[in-house]
Amino acid sequence: MQIIATEFSDIKIIESNYSMDERGNFTKLFNASEFRSMGLQTEYRETYYSKSKKDVIRGMHFQIPPYDHEKLVHIIEGSIVDVVVDLRKASPNYKKYIAIPLLAERHQSIYIPRGFAHGFRALEDNTIMLYQVASGYHPNSDRGIAYDSIGYDWGTETPVLSKRDQGFMGLGDFESPF
Repeated sequence: MQIIATEFSDIKIIESNYSMDERGNFTKLFNASEFRSMGLQTEYRETYYSKSKKDVIRGMHFQIPPYDHEKLVHIIEGSIVDVVVDLRKASPNYKKYIAIPLLAERHQSIYIPRGFAHGFRALEDNTIMLYQVASGYHPNSDRGIAYDSIGYDWGTETPVLSKRDQGFMGLGDFESPF
């Protein structure tokens, strides 16, 4: 497992151990002792996945305290641009974003600490993402920021969004609890 630093010191790209032989392939996505040695979250309460068509944008999602959580997001199939916005008021990156291309063939994940909004755009059909989160879903704490309010050019004229994601407030109107 290799950890790759990003321009936001708390956001990490993780390249998993991968092997291939005549049977197919094997990828280890998570190892608690390795994560613990790097100071990363090691307990996850929920795991789920999504399958997206090209130009689907999911985000920008997070939960507010006390149900906020760390996320470990794995790309299983396809490719995405993963976008994370820092919502922590005391951070030098407050309300800034980072965009990271992730490719399944590179066996990549992104580690996202508490206090960040997360979203992505699928760059191809049948893109599969696996999410591990450190707290369970809490509907009253579930929030989002409008994807088009963060200053990022998502690179598509025809984004596909859920009704939920279409209804989020803009980043400028959001009062951060982080």
